[in-house]
Amino acid sequence: MLLADFGAEVIKIESPTGDDTRRWGPPFAPDGQSTYFHAVNRNKSSIVADFTVAADRQRLVDLISTADVVVENFTPGVMAKFGLDFESMAVINPKLVYCSITGFGSDHPELPGYDLMVQAVGGLMSITGPALQPSKVGVAVVDIITGLHAVAGIQAALLQRTTSGVGQLVQVNLLSSLLSALANQASAWLISGETPSPLHNRHPSIAPYQSFEAQDQSFVVACGSDGQFHKLTSCLGLDGIASDPRFITNELRVAHIDELDGILSREFALESADHWVNALTKVGVPAGRINTIDQAFAFAERLGLQPFVEIEGIPYVSTPVKFSEAVEFEQSKAPQLGGTNS
Repeated sequence: MLLADFGAEVIKIESPTGDDTRRWGPPFAPDGQSTYFHAVNRNKSSIVADFTVAADRQRLVDLISTADVVVENFTPGVMAKFGLDFESMAVINPKLVYCSITGFGSDHPELPGYDLMVQAVGGLMSITGPALQPSKVGVAVVDIITGLHAVAGIQAALLQRTTSGVGQLVQVNLLSSLLSALANQASAWLISGETPSPLHNRHPSIAPYQSFEAQDQSFVVACGSDGQFHKLTSCLGLDGIASDPRFITNELRVAHIDELDGILSREFALESADHWVNALTKVGVPAGRINTIDQAFAFAERLGLQPFVEIEGIPYVSTPVKFSEAVEFEQSKAPQLGGTNS
């Protein structure tokens, strides 16, 4: 979808029964397709192909022979079984950039990749949620991260093709993408040998960097420096806390987070979340309400970010990447099986 948003002509190849996510609902859009399918399939057309039918395979070979990019996410070996793998297609189209997305790499066909499974085995659930309650993230974040890595790899390969004149195979997998996205949590283990643990909404290396309960609802405070902590305590009328031996530095605040949490929580419970967010924002301390999805979109609208766009009567999340020299093109909603958006 991102490549389509950037102006690429994207053709989605589907089996005769269609992409499973077409039926992943409720909820469903007015056109009968799931809102899940609509989430990532705008600006594409759809072609139905049965890999077991020779005429359909030939149709795909003809299509790939003139394509810039092929993206496939079958289990390893499936594309080769039908003669549609990179090695076979590179013979007929040497400039082809071929991106293969798997769950666990090209050597493990026995392990199909599903986001929930990878969140579990990849360690993400072990650091998400309250202690002793491993939790998944509320969206298929591993799928999304892997898609972003795929786009980056494809674009790098296309750029290299401008000088080399040939395409190449780009491989990404869900597990490796998740491990790379663990970022500071991964480096904590790799460098120190310490296995991170779930901290609910706290941060393992910064304090206070967490959620608090105000008089009416939850909100977050993100103090990333000693200077911000001083502003926080001053705003709360707790100037002495900043010079408390337990809280003078960030490292000490992390070590004494329970005591600090108790002090701050008592103060935050006295006023509304909006009161604290407004007061802290004024003095330069990052703070925000914990919004529902509808509130998040309303917030983005107030900031002038134009968070959604309507295409043929269906609202879609706007592409987050903006270009000063973007070329305008006609957009289309997610396609019906075997056709365009109509």
